Amino acid sequence: MARAFLERKELEEARLEAELLCAHALGLDRLRLFLQLERPVEGVEVDRARDLLVRRGRREPVAYITGKREFYGRDFAIRPGVLIPRPETELLVDVAREALDGREAPRVYELGCGSGCIAVSIALEVAGARVVTCDLSPTAVSQARANAEALGAADAVEVLVGDGLEVLAQRRASDDAPLDLLVSNPPYVDPATRGTLAPEVRDYEPELALYAPEGDVDHWTRALCAFAARHLAPGGALLVELGAGRGEASLAAAREAGLDAELRRDLARIDRVLVAHRRAE
Repeated sequence: MARAFLERKELEEARLEAELLCAHALGLDRLRLFLQLERPVEGVEVDRARDLLVRRGRREPVAYITGKREFYGRDFAIRPGVLIPRPETELLVDVAREALDGREAPRVYELGCGSGCIAVSIALEVAGARVVTCDLSPTAVSQARANAEALGAADAVEVLVGDGLEVLAQRRASDDAPLDLLVSNPPYVDPATRGTLAPEVRDYEPELALYAPEGDVDHWTRALCAFAARHLAPGGALLVELGAGRGEASLAAAREAGLDAELRRDLARIDRVLVAHRRAE
């Protein structure tokens, strides 16, 4: 019944989402849900599941309903006002691991912490990594700090609140260690395309984390390239997640800043990550 309800709402992943929501209503994960199919269901649990399904039928994202989203094999707590992690963003962590391979106690900066999924994943996947991340949203900063604590990365991840690269530049002024990596999934959606977005994104996710400045979708890529050229150690890397179709513009921005650059494609064969390096001296 749950699956049929979501199918009537024309949701593409009706079966998976029905399972996730029913499991959440019962206080189970999906595996235990299947192992307890013969378990009697109480009326209050039926009501709870119905309420969750109605919310999803209104196109509220599953992550906001359940309060969590898996990223790089870990569950991150999510709440309204915090960007929901996407599978394609895991490519940033993959490339970060490559870029930091062999570096001892690498220093990493991130623009835009969101849930903390990128910063925490890098801190946990790269031995000795120290990550400084920032966000303008107090909600995101609070959530990132909570996730770092819950996942055992609080000692390796410093979360700052403030205006983007200005905050990171101020932090660099008091940090003598070389900067090995700058990484970001910045706001890159063109505000003019708002009407084409799925309701889950358009109506629920934070605009601050979604939209590039009006008329300048490459603003943050250029700003990050300029920052990287000034602050990265020789041989250090910049990784930027890109919107579809922005690969060539990002390469031009990196090269204009004096960086060596290439693109990495995601599983959909979209140019998803700009990989740029400050030339070794």
